[in-house]
Amino acid sequence: MITTLVQTEVLPTDLQTVEEFENWQRQHVSEGSFEFLDGRIIQKESIKQDEAFIANFLLRTFMQTTAFQKGDMLLPELDSYVSETRKRVPDLTYFTAEEIQQMRQKVRVKSKFAIEILSDSESFEDVIEKVQDYFDAGGLLVWYIVPKQQKIYVYASPDESKAYKGNEVISAAPVIADFQFEVSQMFS
Repeated sequence: MITTLVQTEVLPTDLQTVEEFENWQRQHVSEGSFEFLDGRIIQKESIKQDEAFIANFLLRTFMQTTAFQKGDMLLPELDSYVSETRKRVPDLTYFTAEEIQQMRQKVRVKSKFAIEILSDSESFEDVIEKVQDYFDAGGLLVWYIVPKQQKIYVYASPDESKAYKGNEVISAAPVIADFQFEVSQMFS
């Protein structure tokens, strides 16, 4: 029997770890994905149809890289483990071929490069908290895409970012040296 999680169902408040949350989640099948933050279950908005062009552009551009040729992947909506009590689900995240093999062995892999698309419901505090989580987990690079501004904010650390727009070239170096493009190409 499959139980479907509906919005009227009360989410548990007594879960303390990602493992407890994932065990509970296996028993309560639902649409969409959820992040788990120190006992809080947060429904994650999926990529919207009017944002699909962004994901499509990024995935197609990534497929032209040496990393892709080696078997590395840029994957949508995949779990990224921060700690025993925190799990994020970036809009897109990069994993090497080795890390993908580790996942097959049930290793909880942490993202080194996460890409988020700003949603209307996210606050500045939400963005900063996510960026901090990715770096706390050992991340090396975070891109935050703001479609309404046609900008990409690049975080090389949780405390410093640079905005790219127009004909400026954005690069995923040092994580993926040849993953680069003019920002305007993504929005044209």
